[in-house]
Amino acid sequence: MRLRLDLAYDGTAFHGWAAQPGLRTVQGELTAALATVLRRDDVEVVCAGRTDAGVHARGQVVHLDVPDPVEVDRLPRRLNGVLDPDVRVRRVAPAPASFDARFGALWRRYAYRVADDPATLDPLVRSHVLAWPRPLDLAAMNEASALLVGRHDFAAFCKRREGATTIRTLLELAWARDTAGHAVATVRADAFCHSMVRSLVGCLLAVGEGRRPPAWAGEVLAAQVRDAAVAVVHAHGLTLEAVAYPPDAELAARAEQTRARRE
Repeated sequence: MRLRLDLAYDGTAFHGWAAQPGLRTVQGELTAALATVLRRDDVEVVCAGRTDAGVHARGQVVHLDVPDPVEVDRLPRRLNGVLDPDVRVRRVAPAPASFDARFGALWRRYAYRVADDPATLDPLVRSHVLAWPRPLDLAAMNEASALLVGRHDFAAFCKRREGATTIRTLLELAWARDTAGHAVATVRADAFCHSMVRSLVGCLLAVGEGRRPPAWAGEVLAAQVRDAAVAVVHAHGLTLEAVAYPPDAELAARAEQTRARRE
């Protein structure tokens, strides 16, 4: 029986998603809770996006297989009774055998939040919003963002892994003010490579405060090498907001397409 779990977590006290010996991670906490509730020692989970240390999530998606039927309706409450309050299971549902939280996703959407005006600084959200000392020009940042949208080699914004491609399709990258006055980047792509969102934001902050012209973002992208002038911003401003999947009948085809190496 395959299950889909929808999770939210505050990443502040975690060393990222992936289990690591001796460190507190989201995967480690979740699998320990599942082992307790399901009374099994061999629980394995697959997530939609492996968030880095300090990154938060409202819309993380996980799948796992269980050999015996479980009372799905009771599982969220039972898991939340075991988990610490900074991780919550929001929903559990049966999933088709072809559902793959990682490879079946159509896109992941992140938000990065920045407070660039002293009047918007709020100590109550300091672990989720980056405090920036200079005002940002969102029009210039959106002009630069438009140069990055599309299918590109994002090597300039990614930490390379041997044998892995850095080609991604960036579906959306736009800045707007929220009701609190924070500058919020909405970043949506078919997938992300390591540190990609935080590097994109670092590039655009340089544009927004006037240190670089909007065209610079396109130049960095075209160079396809890491630029020392592009800062990788702090993790705590970043939140995984949502992951989208195709209809059940298209899940297997989507997973096969995603596994194919991007060219």
